[in-house]
Amino acid sequence: MAASTRSLLLEGGNPNVNDNGNCNEERSHDSSITPILVLSTFIAVCGSFCYGFAVGYSSTAESGIRKDLGLSVSEYSVFGSIMTIGGMIGAIPSGKIADFIGRKRTMWLSEIFCIPGWLLIAFAKDAWWLDIGRLLIGVGVGLITYVVPVYIAEISPKNHRGGFTSAQQLMVSLGFALVYFIGNIISWRALSLIVLISCILQLVGLFFIPESPRWLAKLDREKEFETTLQWLRGMNVDISQEANDIRDTIHISQHNSRAKFLSLFQRKYAYPIIVGVGLMVLQQFGGTSAVAYYSSSIYVKANFSTIIGTTTAGIMQIPASIAGLILLDISGRRRLLLVSAIGTCLSLVLVGLSFLLQELHYLKELTPILTFIGILGYGVTFAVGMSGIPWVIMSEIFPLDVKASAGSLVTLVNWSGSWIVTYSFNFMMEWSSTGTFFFFATMCGVTALFIWKLVPETKGRTLEEIQATITHFPSEVC
Repeated sequence: MAASTRSLLLEGGNPNVNDNGNCNEERSHDSSITPILVLSTFIAVCGSFCYGFAVGYSSTAESGIRKDLGLSVSEYSVFGSIMTIGGMIGAIPSGKIADFIGRKRTMWLSEIFCIPGWLLIAFAKDAWWLDIGRLLIGVGVGLITYVVPVYIAEISPKNHRGGFTSAQQLMVSLGFALVYFIGNIISWRALSLIVLISCILQLVGLFFIPESPRWLAKLDREKEFETTLQWLRGMNVDISQEANDIRDTIHISQHNSRAKFLSLFQRKYAYPIIVGVGLMVLQQFGGTSAVAYYSSSIYVKANFSTIIGTTTAGIMQIPASIAGLILLDISGRRRLLLVSAIGTCLSLVLVGLSFLLQELHYLKELTPILTFIGILGYGVTFAVGMSGIPWVIMSEIFPLDVKASAGSLVTLVNWSGSWIVTYSFNFMMEWSSTGTFFFFATMCGVTALFIWKLVPETKGRTLEEIQATITHFPSEVC
């Protein structure tokens, strides 16, 4: 049976909740979508566009960079993978920085790393320029991957939170698709300058959007908190219930907080930590970074056109991400994640089978088309759910007293997994192309089982309601 946030937190009754678990009329109505909410989300996800562009850049620009600067395979591998090192560097302090200087200033700080990084790549004279630029971009997007979903989740009303938070993945896909689409047309130097448009747009736009009301409330900036929340929800919306829920949660979380990283390892936080870390580990070991960073080399090994393969895959990411955004608050997080995990598993099985046919010299003429269908299917099904929803859930499940530390841990785990996969992928392919994709498919199967058994549904609940009940394992929740 559902309960109000106040009763969940204080273990008291709530006269505003009926026997069916539905809120009575005394509670605030769900607020509508306001122009400032849309603008704030758009400015925030400009950073996600930069992230998607950076992920696809190394695959698209490989031939041009190696030809112009004379890089060896090993030198270019360093360039391709060093962004994950930067991502880990940015991830470690991301939560604490966002708590200390605010969500807006953290996004602004991320662009201080990204803009010089892209300029270094655009005017690079040798491998050192490329590597330093790529490392700086990694630090910037390491901050972005934590703060953007957290900011959007904290400014969005519960009935629209999933769709708005998943807009992050839509912009990642748009950046990824654009770099794949135009990367085959223009030079790698011009390509690295185009993305600066989104960086500058975010840098300027941040001056015109509000700070997270929950962050303001945490700092006891009461007047700014109420003004900002009212602005985001609409001037005619009664925000009293939501404001009180936020205050209650912050008061109790601050009372219980030890403000130490080791607080994460208390039993009451075990469930959200397992869910958050588990989703990020399984996301990466399901092969996402390998396919994104090395799609061109996969198509080459399968004797399929890299231009057709990468361009088609990039374009298909957009409708898939839009579908995921629309369905997220309709079908719920769990169902969409399950569909995505099963779809990626089957797609990678198809890729593994295509390389098995090639190795056995049996119907190997089918390898190119099967690989193309498999990689395309993987990209589409991954974009629908597993790409963005783990970040949505990460932004929802952690209580405020450990959100900074837990968010940093989860983001660091994601970037560490990305580094492991991107570094080891070429060695795995030399060992066995078939075995590589069957391994990734197995991990996607494990992901589906993990989601079915452990991942909670958070659709239609406020952050305060989620965080008040997330300290129990599923078997402990009535």
